[in-house]
Amino acid sequence: MTYLTLSITLIFVVIPLILSKTLNLGLEKDTIIATIRSIVQLLAVGFILKFVFDSESLLYIFLMVTLMIVAATHNAQKKGAAIKGITWKIAVTLVFVEILTQSILLGFNITPPTAQYIISISGMVIGNSMVLSILFLNRFTSEVESHQDQTELILSLGGTPKQAIHRQLIQSIKASMIPTIESQKTVGLVQLPGMMSGQIIAGADPIQAVQFQLLIMFLLLTTAAVTSVLLGFLSYPTLFNQRMQLLKN
Repeated sequence: MTYLTLSITLIFVVIPLILSKTLNLGLEKDTIIATIRSIVQLLAVGFILKFVFDSESLLYIFLMVTLMIVAATHNAQKKGAAIKGITWKIAVTLVFVEILTQSILLGFNITPPTAQYIISISGMVIGNSMVLSILFLNRFTSEVESHQDQTELILSLGGTPKQAIHRQLIQSIKASMIPTIESQKTVGLVQLPGMMSGQIIAGADPIQAVQFQLLIMFLLLTTAAVTSVLLGFLSYPTLFNQRMQLLKN
């Protein structure tokens, strides 16, 4: 694809702009900003990745992964502002998920230890973990708020914080994992995943593309489970004080 053909694809941006203007949705500014940011950010990342891939430096790989984690943490922590220390909790969760997945991939020689594979897969893992963190925090804070009376009742009857918050915690973990599980049920029937489609367009053998896509799908399933569970169990204790009382937001 040339820059000329890429510019033609801006037609797909003009269409929602026209619809937004016609229906008075008020999304024109956000759409333009999103488009400009995506162009600038992706082109910048493209040049950076080309440099990192060519150098194969472990330092640059580490810096790229660290940058991804920092950016993902900053974005996700906004949704859990009511939870004390949520920033470091999200950071620990992302780091743990990254170490766990890369240890399995590299330890079993599933993927080679090159910048091309490590950074690309890390981006998918960290990005998915960030989205799962946001989904979990949205649901968890909502559950805690709506069941506050029930939680305080269990505490007043001698229940522990873990017992008092157990239902809300489990429901939030399940709710954040469901989208990942449901999307995998219809993959190949309703949609062709982005990674698989990209490889096929690039000329890769369809069977090889399917194998890599299955790898990513299984990887993201673990990412969803570990992210939700770890972030959940790191978060709930800080909702209570030392007297085992639920803190008011």
